[in-house]
Amino acid sequence: MVRVPQLTRADVAQAVRNPLSFIAGRWTPSPRTVRRAAMSAVVMAVLIVVTGGAVRLTGSGLGCPTWPKCTDESLTATSAMGFHGAIEFGNRMLTYVLCAAVGWAIIAARSAKPWRRSVTRLGWAQFWVVMGNAVLGGIVVLVGLNPYTVAAHFLLSTALLTVAVLTWQRAREGDAEPRPLVGKAVAQLTWLLTAAAGLLIAVGTVVTGAGRHAGDSSDVHRIPLDWKMIAQLHADLAWVVVALTVALWFVLKAVDAPAAPQRRTRDLFLVLMAQGVIGYVQYFTDTPEILVGLHMFGSCLVWIAVLRVLLSLRERPVAVASVPGPAAEQPEPAAAG
Repeated sequence: MVRVPQLTRADVAQAVRNPLSFIAGRWTPSPRTVRRAAMSAVVMAVLIVVTGGAVRLTGSGLGCPTWPKCTDESLTATSAMGFHGAIEFGNRMLTYVLCAAVGWAIIAARSAKPWRRSVTRLGWAQFWVVMGNAVLGGIVVLVGLNPYTVAAHFLLSTALLTVAVLTWQRAREGDAEPRPLVGKAVAQLTWLLTAAAGLLIAVGTVVTGAGRHAGDSSDVHRIPLDWKMIAQLHADLAWVVVALTVALWFVLKAVDAPAAPQRRTRDLFLVLMAQGVIGYVQYFTDTPEILVGLHMFGSCLVWIAVLRVLLSLRERPVAVASVPGPAAEQPEPAAAG
């Protein structure tokens, strides 16, 4: 039978005053647990984007017509609200699951020994981005799915994904000063690729804001731009990103870069190809909902792959404490006489 430790008044006071410190004093997660906690936040950051897309693509964006309540009279969706209410309210509830994943990442990072303050701060950065995006999501509903606020909502979700991936990466490496694995010119090319990919995603939100899927069955204001023209610009930017990826791949091979950056660049190229196929098929088939949803999922995978390329250009080895040698290795005193 497991003995439950008794808590003193001092323990209770500490738990109330600083719960993270209280947990850290009684639990030491393994490095693998910390990495898994960080990965759970990455998975949930992607899932919240996909389910948010489902809300939009099913026309459920105003399934709960107000915020923070679902209706003026009810905190939750009711049976009278039907399918759309259930979809919208379900997406709102998933935010709590996302908060739980981020909270687990924060607790695991804070409880690790030794405590890595930088990883914990990244976890808290995720938390505040989630809170900000929850408020922005409420504003999206209150302004009737204004396309500009919807675009900002998606971009802030991408920011959350960025911090989550960075947290996961930092949980897998040490706190030593980063050591570059490639030259300055290669790093600059990678940053150019990252900027182009970010612009690609931003223009993608404009395509969505001007396109057919308004997020609600009623008439919703769209961005007053030619949808086909913006879609063509989006496609052109995609080819720019592909070209930069191929160029980076060849440069890495030419300079005999380490295997990790080359593998990450190859992975990015493959993800871009798959995303491109989905994008062209959805364009020529009048953007069916299922393909638009897959394209949103693909945008998350593209951004993750871009970040992994960028982060693979340096290493931060885990510092190993020096251990004194055994006594037998110490010099013996000189013999007398």
